[in-house]
Amino acid sequence: MLNDILTQNPNDVFARYGLAMEYSKSGHVEQAMEEFGKLLAANPDYTPGYFMAAQTLARENRITEAKKLLVDGIASARRTNNAHAQSEMEAMLMELG
Repeated sequence: MLNDILTQNPNDVFARYGLAMEYSKSGHVEQAMEEFGKLLAANPDYTPGYFMAAQTLARENRITEAKKLLVDGIASARRTNNAHAQSEMEAMLMELG
């Protein structure tokens, strides 16, 4: 269903995010990261995308990539004045070392 929505409107933020999350939850990491990449390329201030993509990578022990997304996500959170997301991503970044 999300693919159908994206076929009609490739820039639908919520459908793209939902599809990325579904891939992530089902263990399809590469597909999830492809969708997160499309999402963030089109919507660089969609802060939740950075956090969820970083969590997906961290679960796969892809720590360096996860940290990069967290740094980018923290910058996005600052730009959008999203202090809650910023603090969550800063905490995860510290946990990852």
